[in-house]
Amino acid sequence: MAGDLISARLHERVRRDFPDADAARGIVGALRVLGVELEDSRQSTERLLAAAVVFAAGDVERFRSAVRLARTDWRDLLMAGGLGHEDWPRVLDEELRPR
Repeated sequence: MAGDLISARLHERVRRDFPDADAARGIVGALRVLGVELEDSRQSTERLLAAAVVFAAGDVERFRSAVRLARTDWRDLLMAGGLGHEDWPRVLDEELRPR
């Protein structure tokens, strides 16, 4: 999608982790809202949103916890999602690679 805050590879990860189509649509919608909310962080949107998906590990309740955490402090979300260290670009590539 043009102008979509969610990269194609993150969309794929959501589909993989949340195979129920309705759940995946809900996750994508929530990610779009979260991406807008976190724009002021000046961080990679893909990094922030992927941290929420990785942390959730396919569990909708864990995803909701990740969103709450991001709204409290996005840095805590990055740490919880394993994307809070200097090697985050490599980790992000590994987490979002096709399987």
